[in-house]
Amino acid sequence: MNAHSKIGLTVVPRENCGAEVLGIDLNNLSDSELVGVKKAYADYGVIFFRDQKITEDQHIAFAKKFGEIDINKFFPHIDGHREIAKVGKEKDQKTNIGGGWHTDHSYDRVPAMGSILVARILPPSGGDTLFANMVAAYDTLDDETRAAIANLNAVHSNSHVFGSKAYYNNEERKEFAKDEAVGEAVHPVAITHPLSGKKALYVNPGFVLRFEGQTIAQSQPLLHKLFAHAMNARFHTRFQWREGSIAFWDNRATWHYALNDYHGHERLMHRITIAGVALH
Repeated sequence: MNAHSKIGLTVVPRENCGAEVLGIDLNNLSDSELVGVKKAYADYGVIFFRDQKITEDQHIAFAKKFGEIDINKFFPHIDGHREIAKVGKEKDQKTNIGGGWHTDHSYDRVPAMGSILVARILPPSGGDTLFANMVAAYDTLDDETRAAIANLNAVHSNSHVFGSKAYYNNEERKEFAKDEAVGEAVHPVAITHPLSGKKALYVNPGFVLRFEGQTIAQSQPLLHKLFAHAMNARFHTRFQWREGSIAFWDNRATWHYALNDYHGHERLMHRITIAGVALH
């Protein structure tokens, strides 16, 4: 796709999902550049920046331009900066964080708006992140499926992922065995996106258990159909991290998946989560 200029910055759409925003310094954004970044974020669901030199304080300052910061309940924080969560994998660890399709904080009553991830330590190769376009996934549903989900709500939970009886309760990831971080919420299956006004598919295989008013068994056929549809590669982009890379994604418009293909090497990312609004 061709690059196009928006208010003094260059936005290069990626095939299927997201866009790269070029030609700006996030530490010195003009008012017009900030307007352009916000528009690109609303238009594309995930935006990527390259060659940025950003400190922890600058990371926080940039995030605050978009909303209130949501202090994470279970990730370890950067010393002196509770707003920043450490998302990492040590050389000797096998499990990574986010190694499956999901949407951050969909199990919260008011889900997170977005996440800003800054690369700090990267493996020599691997560790890419996949993103999927949930606006396009909704737009390409057949009419019968779209009608079937029009009035459905889904139950989102992280009880099977975090907490004392969940997936991440193991010797490598003891920091996630916190029952106080477990939550459950109900959201529409098809939402009207708060920024773009577009319809988006809002279920994800990481945290959705069932439809409201149905059992897990009753919900599985349609849920699996929706998941399989959204997992189609025609909705995906693959972001290759390098020094100075930043990804800023909208949890209401995208899924993401952190690939776990760099065993024996460290990877450390700093993440800030921005609070959102109730969905309808």
